Amino acid sequence: MRKLLTLLFFAQAALAADTVVAIKAARLIDGTGAAPIANAVVIVTNNTITAAGSNLAVPAGARVIDLGDATLMPGIIDAHTHLVGRVLGEAGWNDSAVRDFDGYIAIRAVPNAEATLMAGVTTVRNVGAPAFDDIALRQAIDEGFVRGPRMQTAGHAIGITGGHCDDNGFKPGLLDRGPRDGVANGPDEIRAAVRNQVKYGADVIKVCATGGVLSEGDAVGATQYSFEELKALVDEAKKLDRRVAAHAHGTDGIKLAVRAGVTSIEHGSFMDDEAAKMMAERGTFYVPTMYAGETVEKAAKSGVLKGQRAEKALAAAAAMRNAVKLAIANHVTLAMGTDAGVEPHGTNMREVELFVEWGGLTPLQAINIATMNSAKLLGWDKRIGSIEKGKLADIIAAPGDVATDIHKLERVSFVMKNGVVYKQP
Repeated sequence: MRKLLTLLFFAQAALAADTVVAIKAARLIDGTGAAPIANAVVIVTNNTITAAGSNLAVPAGARVIDLGDATLMPGIIDAHTHLVGRVLGEAGWNDSAVRDFDGYIAIRAVPNAEATLMAGVTTVRNVGAPAFDDIALRQAIDEGFVRGPRMQTAGHAIGITGGHCDDNGFKPGLLDRGPRDGVANGPDEIRAAVRNQVKYGADVIKVCATGGVLSEGDAVGATQYSFEELKALVDEAKKLDRRVAAHAHGTDGIKLAVRAGVTSIEHGSFMDDEAAKMMAERGTFYVPTMYAGETVEKAAKSGVLKGQRAEKALAAAAAMRNAVKLAIANHVTLAMGTDAGVEPHGTNMREVELFVEWGGLTPLQAINIATMNSAKLLGWDKRIGSIEKGKLADIIAAPGDVATDIHKLERVSFVMKNGVVYKQP
């Protein structure tokens, strides 16, 4: 039975990828920043968009998918996920590092990937996972054995001994890690850590420049690397043609990371006006992960997080609301990232909503951040991020007019990735 289902899946994928498809809907937001168009038609041949516009003629013999009163959009790009690992608050999440086998958490990532794709997220940047399991997941998706989004992966996040990217609070000798596992101190170890992640398949380098909310024993805003250490990491990553995502909550750590030349600041909770201006001047992307802030705030208030973790969660969430407004006021380039794994997988669209609710942006601006801006952050804007001729056919739809009600994104009804239909009414 399992073999038959596998064959049927590949047959469906082959059919969808080798047929000319015309997708019709009441409106289209193309991701370029242009106004929505009515009576939309998108033509897909194999895995590529060959035409998009209003009232286009449908090629003879094309398979027509008419979605009616819906809004077509590019597939959403989530630039900050953790598909591998337990979700905050679920049974075992706090000690999974010493209880879960590597193979077990890799298996658990399979439904996480599918839930993410079915929510309308066709591409993710997975910024840290144990045992290189995110790279194994990427391979399984690319080879067609698992349904999930297109992935950029980081391998292990890199940080100091006892810092946010380490596992703390366990007895000595239980989790003593080194550069291969992302725990590195001083420029030489940091270069070795970068090289190890690249050796095992990392597309992007993740560094913890400051403390974090869910880690034990560190202050959320405290710097964890010196400028010289961060510069060594960025230089090594650039030499190996990799971009750098910097986890940074605290003001000083944000500025150090920006000066060192990272590609993006993740979280940025305690950003000040000077830091925002630095980011705008240097073209540093900002991935605010507001949904994670909202989630840890609720976890602190409900008692899921206790003690120092709860205090950090409340402080970071409150500051984050101001940080995103500062970034917008200073014209920092924003990208969308949820920190999925803090919150349940498949609920990613809440981050897009928060650009409207916390940031004061329009739904159209929020969608552009989650599509073309995020594609630029990944360096994939020539391939994905908009519905234009020559781009890969990553297309989603939600019922109604999303440009007037961003909450309609929670009910994505159609998902096509790389020309293959995974979900439709």
